[in-house]
Amino acid sequence: MAQPIRFTVPPSYPRVVLRERLERAPDEHAEAVLAAYDVLQALHDRGILDVAQSALAASDELLEKVVDGVNTPGSIRALRNLLFWQGILGSIEPKWFKGLVEAIPEGLEVATAERDEPIRIWTLLRRALSRDSLRGLAAGVDFLERFGRHLHTLEGENGEARTK
Repeated sequence: MAQPIRFTVPPSYPRVVLRERLERAPDEHAEAVLAAYDVLQALHDRGILDVAQSALAASDELLEKVVDGVNTPGSIRALRNLLFWQGILGSIEPKWFKGLVEAIPEGLEVATAERDEPIRIWTLLRRALSRDSLRGLAAGVDFLERFGRHLHTLEGENGEARTK
């Protein structure tokens, strides 16, 4: 009859293994250790380690204050609006947005400049009928039309929600 083979696992000493790895580490990782010391010294020189230590000491209190500040209806709406605007701004071609942003200071400068002669209705009408003014007016009307359409849709949704 066959005899069972005895299998014995030698006892493992994790501390011994760790100590051996630690003894080899300076030779194997000398460059990384020196770089880590440089980063640590730079953080200490700038006071960042002191700030981090203070933040860790007061972490529960800081976290509680942050949560209390963010856990208000206004903050929640603000975060939702920021996420919404991120989507809107991400969909606008940068060159169009740049044109809009550059037009604001130019328009304010012209509007607030002192004029030598009074504003006359015919001069204003001639400017309003210029190609650039009509193009801007058409863009504004297009925007208002779509805005009104979305308002009408939202009013319909709110009415349905109230009846349910």
